[in-house]
Amino acid sequence: MGELIDGDDGLPAEEVGEWAKEKHAYLCRYIDISKAARAKYLGPGKGGAAFIDLFCGPGRCRVKSTGEWIDGGAVAAWNKSVQGGQPFSRVIVADADQERLDATIKRLQNAGAPVVSACGPASLTAFFALQRTPPHGLNFAFLDPYNLEALDFKIFETLARVKRLDVLVHLSKMDLQRNLDINIGATVSAFDAFAPGWRDVINVGQAQGGIRTEVIEHWRDIVGKVGMNASRDVRLLKGSRGQHLYWLLLLASHDLALKFWKVASNPEKQGSLF
Repeated sequence: MGELIDGDDGLPAEEVGEWAKEKHAYLCRYIDISKAARAKYLGPGKGGAAFIDLFCGPGRCRVKSTGEWIDGGAVAAWNKSVQGGQPFSRVIVADADQERLDATIKRLQNAGAPVVSACGPASLTAFFALQRTPPHGLNFAFLDPYNLEALDFKIFETLARVKRLDVLVHLSKMDLQRNLDINIGATVSAFDAFAPGWRDVINVGQAQGGIRTEVIEHWRDIVGKVGMNASRDVRLLKGSRGQHLYWLLLLASHDLALKFWKVASNPEKQGSLF
């Protein structure tokens, strides 16, 4: 989590790499592609449609290399749903940092979003989101943490209790690679939060590529056991020097959502994790 800067609208913001634009483009593509399905749940007497972001940040970013200002994930998602004519009926945001959360709340309110919020780690605010998500609606969550450890599996256990929920997840490949030796050797590891039970199923004596693959496959398995199917259509985002940064993939309980993500994520037919 970097230092905050002054935003172009007078509120706190943060600096990001150019890849953030690409990440938000895929987020918005999915929101636009799924708008017809969402429309069936909007309007008087219908179930509703919530957008959930438990790592919302300040809601506004400046691209380091160009100076361009862009919306953060929650603000971009709300604006895209409005532009598509099927705005979310509720926007649920949370962050562990109060100043960042307050900035996103203000930006969403300025944009006319029906926002509710909570401050705290996502492993706890997930329950807040569960309580405020329309139980008979069609809902969508965006989980965009700074590292793997923040993506505590408790988040998925909680959100899986929502009847209709699709989840777009950012998995940090760079964190997985850079800190692999530390996580394998530590008594308490980031993997313990991200993929509990990994020690019982992963052969740590093999090459690093095999370990990384098995960690992710184990995570897929346990996510599936709580009722969320992880897409095989995965988008790999890279840095300015071609370095592998993170994957975007969808968790869903319905095949239609996975088909939407296949279209949204694969303009170049990309899909391999490694």
